Amino acid sequence: MELGETVMKLRVLIERDEDGMFVAECPTLPGCISQGKTLKEAKANIREAIQAYIESLKKHGEPIPPSVHEEVVEVKM
Repeated sequence: MELGETVMKLRVLIERDEDGMFVAECPTLPGCISQGKTLKEAKANIREAIQAYIESLKKHGEPIPPSVHEEVVEVKM
């Protein structure tokens, strides 16, 4: 990370499709979807897709969605 850069946290959903590929989607950024053969590859690919998406928003003067803060809550079943 370079000086002056900020870090965003965005929710990413990752599922395995019927062919065994990992499909990653960022619901905050409509249409921002990627995939990979492995979980690691899918995470790297969606990170790259998010960065490109945000650069496009900046270039076109569009608002950038805010970061999210999430917590995991455990419940007994």
